[in-house]
Amino acid sequence: MAVAVRGLAAGDSVADAITARVDIPAGHKVALRAMAAGELVRKYGWPIGRATVDIQPGDHVHTHNLATALSGLDTYAYEPTNPEPLPATGNRTFMGYRRKDGRVGTRNEIWILSTVGCVSRTAQKVAAEADKRFKGRVDGVYALTHPFGCSQLGGDLEATRRMTVALAGHPNAGGVLIIGLGCENNQLGPLLESAAHIDPDRLRSFSAQTAEDELEAGLEAVEELVRIVEQDRREPCPVSDLVIGLKCGGSDGFSGLTANPLVGRIADKVCAAGGSAILTEIPEIFGAERLLMTRAESEAVYEDIVGVVNDFKSYFIAHGEPVSENPSPGNIAGGITTLEEKSLGAVQKAGRAPVTEVVHYGGQIRGTPGVALLEAPGNDAVSSTALTAAGATVILFTTGRGTPLGFPAPTLKLATNSSLAQRKQRWIDFDAGRIASGESMDAAADALMDLVLATASGRPTRAEENGEREIALWKRGVTL
Repeated sequence: MAVAVRGLAAGDSVADAITARVDIPAGHKVALRAMAAGELVRKYGWPIGRATVDIQPGDHVHTHNLATALSGLDTYAYEPTNPEPLPATGNRTFMGYRRKDGRVGTRNEIWILSTVGCVSRTAQKVAAEADKRFKGRVDGVYALTHPFGCSQLGGDLEATRRMTVALAGHPNAGGVLIIGLGCENNQLGPLLESAAHIDPDRLRSFSAQTAEDELEAGLEAVEELVRIVEQDRREPCPVSDLVIGLKCGGSDGFSGLTANPLVGRIADKVCAAGGSAILTEIPEIFGAERLLMTRAESEAVYEDIVGVVNDFKSYFIAHGEPVSENPSPGNIAGGITTLEEKSLGAVQKAGRAPVTEVVHYGGQIRGTPGVALLEAPGNDAVSSTALTAAGATVILFTTGRGTPLGFPAPTLKLATNSSLAQRKQRWIDFDAGRIASGESMDAAADALMDLVLATASGRPTRAEENGEREIALWKRGVTL
């Protein structure tokens, strides 16, 4: 027989199976009571879809008898709730790099960025040689490249430029080299004008078409930066200087029970201390957006949340796609049936702190204590790149299926189940499945907070140890 956890909230009609019989895999849902066809099915206290046939107590509830109730645009009302007090974090610190603008980095790296995909290999060659040549003098030299920057127009081109500038100004980059080609749409001149706020002592650039030897030019520029960056030192910094990115990928039925609420505890701790947390993946809050709207710090922020949600739904509709085209095959295999269910589990990463701002793609957070909602899709690489560009200096990435991907900001992978943590020890930094085995959420949160602070102080993540570091840009416009 399957053993099911009790309903997560009063009125829930399903729960998740922890140990399983053959026909109800672990992490999948079991009915707690009878439900008629057409009835709303509830989990986490909210609807996750409608029963498509009559369901009896003890039945397996999944794609064969449950379907999404999402359709198109929704209307909303401003109904703020009184925020609950957040947990005190004490006077904890981490060892970070304080930059001239007051922000604090968790790494002291040199990043080589490209304006266009044509010079991606050039940037990679320069980074590989420079990392060997200057090993130990900085935290590493890395190329962050993409295939875009040419054959783009209007807002699409501007988004590529904004993202490049945002990454160039990131506090984890002690120095930045931007390599252009010369004839691309994403011209180096206008890009550098947009980067005028970045410390010029720590920024170098050149166009490959005008350099006599682009590889030597790149190595000379990196050497100049190394001489400056290697003087930087870590210093004690309060938790209020942390900016954590919140991400889930390859979710399963345990995501909303273990890893995501655990990350929510960390978000609460950081926000309570005066730091910031960034939640993104807008299509993966559809069906749960009202939970965030009730936490809007002001009516203006509420209106911004409504705007970014409906704009993203309109983006799907304009392309002839349903707003509910989610979860993925891996999510479904792991027990998630509808987008509402996935979203209600995903938003738990944001804890209980107020939502203080909405940031559009390519923008940076103001640094106001609380949760920032960032416009970006659910794609792991695109959204994690956007989190970094927005200012995240550590990313907490929950997963029930596993992925080796890494991103520019140090990314901690949290397994939602212990089986994944045991099988993929080279990928996983923290086993949140221990909660399903009986460990208290508070004890797990204390252990994870220790790991977050150690990572912010320089401890490498599994992805960093494996050399996994990627960026991806969100291309929405036409290609010439």
